[in-house]
Amino acid sequence: MVRSVKIVKQVKLVPDATQAPALERTLPAINEAANWVSATGFEHFGLKASVRELRKLCYGELKARGFGAQAAQHIIKRVADAYTTLRANIRAGNLGPEGLKRRRRAESKPVAFRPHAAHTYDDRCLSWNYDAQTVSIWTLNGRIKNIRFACSPEALKTLSEHRKGESDLVFRDGKWFLIATIDLPEPEVFEPKDFIGVDRGIVNLATTSDGTNHQGRRLTRYRRWQARKRAELQAKQTRSAKQLLKKRARKEARHATHANHKVAKEVVAVAQRTERGIALEELQGIRERVTVPRDQRARLSSWPFHQLGAFIEYMARRAGVPYIEVDAAYTSQRCPRCGHTERGNRPTRDTFRCRRCGLAGPADHVAGVNVRERARSAWVFVNMPDPVPT
Repeated sequence: MVRSVKIVKQVKLVPDATQAPALERTLPAINEAANWVSATGFEHFGLKASVRELRKLCYGELKARGFGAQAAQHIIKRVADAYTTLRANIRAGNLGPEGLKRRRRAESKPVAFRPHAAHTYDDRCLSWNYDAQTVSIWTLNGRIKNIRFACSPEALKTLSEHRKGESDLVFRDGKWFLIATIDLPEPEVFEPKDFIGVDRGIVNLATTSDGTNHQGRRLTRYRRWQARKRAELQAKQTRSAKQLLKKRARKEARHATHANHKVAKEVVAVAQRTERGIALEELQGIRERVTVPRDQRARLSSWPFHQLGAFIEYMARRAGVPYIEVDAAYTSQRCPRCGHTERGNRPTRDTFRCRRCGLAGPADHVAGVNVRERARSAWVFVNMPDPVPT
């Protein structure tokens, strides 16, 4: 069985003066219908609404409102998926324990969809013409053909060769986009000669066991500046200020994503060139485990460390580079030479000095070396052949 890597590609739609009104009418109508289906399902079934039950209740009315058969099915499935996600979050404790205000609020009302929330189209409702760089899409005004889309030549080649499944129609900042699912074949993972240990941090985004340091100071300065601007806008409490706040939040997120993408690309390129694997710390639940001073809480909460790890993982899979996560416990307090571990080995945030053997160096580099050592042992254990039964 051939394994694959799922990624997404975003293209910009360029509708003309006659095509744009059809899209502008359709997306809010779809979300209004989704809100009706959600409210109806919640009234009859609470949070347990399923596709089958919602179809019995709502399919006929959606057809009467002018939605095609496939469009109606997608609206119903989207609502059912939203309730499935909500139930999963409640079971996992993501909304807090029973009785918490946040959880009570989620359980007491139907799931709501924003007027311009993204909607999913399958190949029956949306078709692509890659040669002409156009799409044909279903709307309440009928099928709209020859809507141009813009993207890079590389993205167009990837779309034409590997696009598979559904695409999302998105309206953002007055522009229309399609986000398509790409199913790339995953290359065979090579046997690593060694590993690159990567330590993630806030001041330094990533420090490798080779000593390469990807600093996050520029990103931190940028975020402090954005925080000051947010405070100024929040103090105004006007409608335009709230709109600007949303716009700034998206811009800041794009900035952090770009920085993480550059770091991940460099780390994977080095690993591929030197035929080594990549090892990261397992940081699941770090925000719940780690206690930081009040003045650092915003930095920890807004730090996209999970995104950086996800980028490194999917880029490694695309390149056939071995990837592994190891236990993060005491990686910044353990001496990689003698194994001595104690909090006193790290007298400051930036420095490491072993109190037994005297090894000293940057703390993040030492942590990266410890991650590499653990990856060596873990990789041997994971790839150990099963014992032959006697």
